[in-house]
Amino acid sequence: MKKHILNRRIRLASALLIAGSGLAISGATQAQDQGTVNLAYVEWSSEVASTNVIAAVLEQAGFDVEMTSLSAAAMFQALSTGDADAIVAAWLPTTHAEYMERIGDQVEDLGPNLDGTKLGLVVPSYTDVDSIADLNDNADLFNSEIIGIDPGAGLMGLTEEVVNTYDLDLRLRSGSDATMVAALSNAINNEEDIVVTSWTPHWMFARWDLKYLDDPENVFGGAEQIHTVVRDGFEDDMPKAYAILEAFEWTPEQMGEVMLKNQEDGSDPYENAKQWVEDNQEVVEQWLNS
Repeated sequence: MKKHILNRRIRLASALLIAGSGLAISGATQAQDQGTVNLAYVEWSSEVASTNVIAAVLEQAGFDVEMTSLSAAAMFQALSTGDADAIVAAWLPTTHAEYMERIGDQVEDLGPNLDGTKLGLVVPSYTDVDSIADLNDNADLFNSEIIGIDPGAGLMGLTEEVVNTYDLDLRLRSGSDATMVAALSNAINNEEDIVVTSWTPHWMFARWDLKYLDDPENVFGGAEQIHTVVRDGFEDDMPKAYAILEAFEWTPEQMGEVMLKNQEDGSDPYENAKQWVEDNQEVVEQWLNS
């Protein structure tokens, strides 16, 4: 399996002490060597944010963390074989349903860590098209193509279904989250029309005025949730990490803070996650002490 591994093995000190007091900042989260948790994720801005945040939280609890960026298919495969311990990046019940059906008896779904997601085709708000059903009549506006993300993503599979269901004359172009956003940015800067595959939460909705195209056939389905899924046996092997992952839950607004920070020039998603964790200890303590 081809992997791009972000080898961030960062060991926390045994505890952060208040100068002269000998007291830990948080006695409930004194760091001890708890072993290594392997997290897999897809290179979507939302999953980069959530994976780095939960990594920082696990490190605060004393775990080493290794993060591995994979395609969606490889991410679920790694989870099923035990090469990854956990993911916080499963979009259900629709986007990643096929993967979960394949490996369902080899993993455990811990439930949603974020509620209120959406998938679909997105255009700039100034584009004079409001429905997927109208794309064929306006194909020239979009150079007869839909700009997509990585080919293994569940969103791409759903968009292929959309192309077939609506008998679209537009070609679905694969790429990545980064190439999709770059194409969108370029089109908006030049006040051109473009249609892209996208999802909520995504930082681009905070940066630009965008709209989802109506989906009268409901191919993309309704709102989804992002779930935390762990490998079979993880609870027995690492009960404390399991409990933290099971308790992990945040809002699109909280995720949005991290995603926007990650778009700043020269920013580091891991450092941004650590800062968010430091600034939101009341939330983090709920995950650590559930």
